[in-house]
Amino acid sequence: MSQVRAVVMPGPHLPLVERLYPEPRALPGGAVLETIVSEVCGTDVHLHRGHLGTVPWPLIPGHVSVGRVLETGGPLADVEGHAIEPGAIVTFYDVFGICGSCWHCTVAKAGTRCPSRRVYGITTSADEGLLGGWAERIEIRPGVRLVALPEGLSVEAFMGGGCGAPTGFHAVERAGIALGDTVVVQGSGPVGLSALAFAQLAGAVRVLVVGAPADRLAVARALGADDTLDITTISDPAQRVAWVRERTHGRGGDVVIEATGNPKAVPEGLEMTRDAGRYVVVGQYTDVGDVAINPHRHLNRRHVELRGCWGYEYTHLHRALLMMARHAERFRFEQLISREYPLARAAEALDDMEHARVVKALVRP
Repeated sequence: MSQVRAVVMPGPHLPLVERLYPEPRALPGGAVLETIVSEVCGTDVHLHRGHLGTVPWPLIPGHVSVGRVLETGGPLADVEGHAIEPGAIVTFYDVFGICGSCWHCTVAKAGTRCPSRRVYGITTSADEGLLGGWAERIEIRPGVRLVALPEGLSVEAFMGGGCGAPTGFHAVERAGIALGDTVVVQGSGPVGLSALAFAQLAGAVRVLVVGAPADRLAVARALGADDTLDITTISDPAQRVAWVRERTHGRGGDVVIEATGNPKAVPEGLEMTRDAGRYVVVGQYTDVGDVAINPHRHLNRRHVELRGCWGYEYTHLHRALLMMARHAERFRFEQLISREYPLARAAEALDDMEHARVVKALVRP
């Protein structure tokens, strides 16, 4: 039996290792993909740092990927009824196992909080099989939603957004941006940059981006940011708040979206939000500490609406893909890709992502 290679993360702070797996076969209702490319994202960095709680070590990272269908376990179709056959270039919704019958699924309509929810490359053990993208093959379990890349959207353009695209899309949806709003985005990683693009499509008349390093802010300007602030040049949070207020007639942003992953950004972002504005927290995917906010000064007196945004559902992936394809020439998400790495250099890719040497790193087996 032939074998395929995969990169395994054994545990927090441990070196990545390469492991051989038997060539997988498609289960009934499932498929096998030949991996074309998989992303290295901030979640992978947090995994390696040990910031996520219950992780089934060891695991194969890479929760958003594109692959070529090698075989299917019977007829498969996308949500619109189009057949998915061998040879198709597809991505997939990396979340599976959502039960559809618990309180969160049926009453709250919040599938991201379903207790049965699992995620490729994050909550799947390497001992279960090839359930992560840092591998030559990906096993698509029965029920996992496959979607062909829409016409006009290249593999590179989709992966330039990666998981940041549907996450940023969800954040913009949660923000309820109105036509003519001024939006401030904290964070210039893939989530923040995607939120920048989708905020414009949602009707924002101006978008300001607060982040670092300089190369990421250059991409932000290329994506349409009206102004950017490099936090490495202004270290005082009060001065950064003043920078935002100077550009918003002293009021602050109508909407502020936090996409930094740094808890200290939250009280600062609340100060950047205008009275009766909305503040959306999407970047705090892992627990990296507490911060203090003043309920009276930050929220009550100023009538600010504070919203959390956890992950994304299939609807956000589906609609983000359509919007990325429709506006591919305007935003050119492929420009977010800084570098690609073979499997043998996955550790280097992870280190470059951790130290912000790249905007988006990809593993191409």
